[in-house]
Amino acid sequence: MSEATLKILAIADVEERSLWSTGVDQRFKDVDLMLAAGDLDADYLEYLVTVINKPLLYVHGNHDESYVHKAPRGCICVDDAAYVYRGLRVVGLGGSRRYREGTYMYTERQMRRRVRRVSRQVRMLGGFDLLLAHAPVLGVGDMDDIPHRGFESLGEMCGRWHPQYLVHGHVHKGYSAEFVREHALAGGTRSLNAFGHVTFEVRVPQLSYGWKQSVINRHTLKVSDELTVQEEGVLGAGWSYDL
Repeated sequence: MSEATLKILAIADVEERSLWSTGVDQRFKDVDLMLAAGDLDADYLEYLVTVINKPLLYVHGNHDESYVHKAPRGCICVDDAAYVYRGLRVVGLGGSRRYREGTYMYTERQMRRRVRRVSRQVRMLGGFDLLLAHAPVLGVGDMDDIPHRGFESLGEMCGRWHPQYLVHGHVHKGYSAEFVREHALAGGTRSLNAFGHVTFEVRVPQLSYGWKQSVINRHTLKVSDELTVQEEGVLGAGWSYDL
């Protein structure tokens, strides 16, 4: 089976001066897709998707309550949804552990319920290649305090479907002198902390998901935080949703 490779720019938790500046389009001109793993200013995402001019998929962090009133326009929210881009099957499950009242905070039981709901789309696609989250897996790159503790259900989901990557944020580099950006999960999935920014490559089998991809992408675009979203090849060149 032939494979292609996509280069991804992943970001999380902090707006970096080096990215929010001129010349970023040339610096990342070979990037195919951007992923935002939460806790980022909406204007920052809008700047990057405009200047780099590649699709940007995002999930919510626990501090992204401002998105309720001002979501990042031109970007695609994949929280509680799947999305296929150039053959890459991405699933989004944002938010953190609930440690106070908050829009994007969840108990383990609530996260399990979210995993079950999105798994319907995963089954349609025969699996997924990348999980975009805000919180890490429990016991893998997380911390002992409740706010930064990971979710067991995310690890179980990766153990069942074996995606290539889990990309998350939430655990900042400055929280520990022993910060490690990448870990290996038991089933072979690579867990990658996107704090600040990181680039990496994923393998994409040259498969067609046909009408299933069309149905899933249409649904995700329609519910994507009431944004105006346009992407050539999903709905046809020049089509857009203006919700």
